[in-house]
Amino acid sequence: MGSDKKFEQLRKNVGVVAGPLCAILIWLMPIAGISEAAHHMLAIMSLVAIWWITEPVPIPVTSMLGPTLCVVLGIAPMKDAFEQFANPMIFLFMGGFLLAKGMMVNGLDKRIAYGIMSMKWVGDSPRRIFLAIGLACMLCSGWISNTATAAMMFPISLGLLEAIREMMAANGKVIDLKSYKYATGLMLMTAYACSIGGVMTPIGTPPNIIMLGFLDQLAPQAPTVSFFQWMIWGIVAMVLYFIVAYVVLWRMFPADVKHIEGAREFIRNYVDSLGKWTTAQKSTIIAFGTAFVLWVAPSVLSIVYGANSDVMKFYDSHFPEAIAAMVGGLLLFFLPGNDIKKGEMALSWKDGVEGIEWGTLLLFGGGLAMGAMMYSTGLSAWIGSGIKEALGGHPSEWAFVAVFCVTALILSELTSHTASTNLIAPIAIGAALSLGFNPIPVAIGIALSSSLGFMMPVSTPPNAIVYASGYVPLTKMIKTGFIIDVIGILVITIPIVMLLVKFVMGV
Repeated sequence: MGSDKKFEQLRKNVGVVAGPLCAILIWLMPIAGISEAAHHMLAIMSLVAIWWITEPVPIPVTSMLGPTLCVVLGIAPMKDAFEQFANPMIFLFMGGFLLAKGMMVNGLDKRIAYGIMSMKWVGDSPRRIFLAIGLACMLCSGWISNTATAAMMFPISLGLLEAIREMMAANGKVIDLKSYKYATGLMLMTAYACSIGGVMTPIGTPPNIIMLGFLDQLAPQAPTVSFFQWMIWGIVAMVLYFIVAYVVLWRMFPADVKHIEGAREFIRNYVDSLGKWTTAQKSTIIAFGTAFVLWVAPSVLSIVYGANSDVMKFYDSHFPEAIAAMVGGLLLFFLPGNDIKKGEMALSWKDGVEGIEWGTLLLFGGGLAMGAMMYSTGLSAWIGSGIKEALGGHPSEWAFVAVFCVTALILSELTSHTASTNLIAPIAIGAALSLGFNPIPVAIGIALSSSLGFMMPVSTPPNAIVYASGYVPLTKMIKTGFIIDVIGILVITIPIVMLLVKFVMGV
C-alpha cells in the first residue's frame, strides 16, 4: 500500500513538470502542414492530456483549465470554448444521477441487491454466493454509479468472508483472509462486476455518454444511437464479459468449503433490515419507470409508425433522451416521500444536489469542449491524417477499430477511464472520418474497452475500493485483470463492435 502511494505521488510530480514543459515545447516548435490555431491547440491539448493521465490537480480542474487557456491564448472565443458545458448529453447524465441518488437515498438499490442475494438458489454455497454477488453488482451498476454500487456491495462481501472465517474457526481451522484465495476472488468479483455492469446502458458509466456526446458533436451525419440500441449490444457485451470474469476468477480463486455456515442468516438479516416497501421507494420506481419508458419508446414507435413518421418527429422533438432523463429525475422532487404530512418528497433538494457528480459533469463538459475545438481548428483532421499514414494509408476497418480499442484499454489502466475516453474519442472519430469509416463502431469500441480496466487499483474506483481491503495482492489483480482484459477485448469487444453494432445500426 505504501509503494502504491509513492507511485501516485511520483506520477503527480512528473505531471507537474512534464505537462507545462511539453506544452511550451510544442507551442514553440515549428510543425509543417498545420494551421496556427491547430498548432496552438495541440500544445494546450498536450498539457490537458498529460494532466488527465498524471492528475497533479483534480481531473475536473484540468477539464476547465483547457477551455480557459484556449480563451486566454486567443484560440477560441468564450462562447465557443464553453458552450459544450450545456451540451444535452450533460443533462442526460444529470437526470441519470438524480435517479441513481433517489434509488440510493430511498434504499431501492439495496432492496434489489439483497433481493438477488436472498434468492433460494443462492443458499450457503460459496460458488453460488460468488455468482450472486457478481450478478447484484452487475445489474445495479447498469443504472447507478459503479463506485456507489461497489461501496454498497463491499461491506456485504466483507461480512460473508467474516462468516467463512468464523465458521472455519469453529471447526478448528484458523485462516488469514489476506492470504485466503476465496477472499481475493470475492473482492475482485465485487469490483469487476461493477465495472462490467456499466456497459449495459448509456448512463451506466461515463465513457458511454462521452462517446455519444462526441458522436453527436463531431459526426452529426452519423445515425443517432438510441438508448434501446445501446442496450442491445450493451447487454450482450455485459453478459459475455461477466461469464469470462466469473470463469477466470473461480478457477483462480476457488473456495475450499462447500457450505458457508450462517450465510443464509447473514443475508436474511440484511433483507429483514429493509422492512416493507416504503412510499419513497414506490415513488422512485415510478420515476425510474417513467424515464425508462420514455427511453425505449422511440424504438417501439419507429417499428409501429416508421422512423420518418410524423409521430416519431413529434416524439424526438419533445422527448429526446436527455429530457426523458430529466423528467424522471425531476419527478422525484414531486412524488411523495415517507412522511407526506411533513411534505417530504422522494428526493430532497439537499440530497439531489449532493447526488449529482459535478466533477464528472465538468470533466464531460471540458472533454467535449476540447474535442469541439480540436475539430474546429483542424487539429483532429491533422491527427487523423497522421494516423491514416501510420496505418499504411488504407487499413482495414477491423485493424483500425482494434488499434483504438487496445489504446483505450491501455489508457484506462493508467488513469481514469473517463479522462482517457475524453482524450482518445475526438482523435478516433476524426481518424475514422478521415479514412471514410463510419465513426460509430470505433466510438462504441472505445467506450466498451474503457470499462475493461481491471489490472490496477488506479484504473477504476471499484478496483481501488476492494484493493483497500487488504485482501487483494497487487500481483493477483494485475494477473487476473490482464487475462480478462485480453480475452474481453479480443474475443468480445472487437467482434461485437464490428458485427453486432454494425448490424444494429445498419452501418
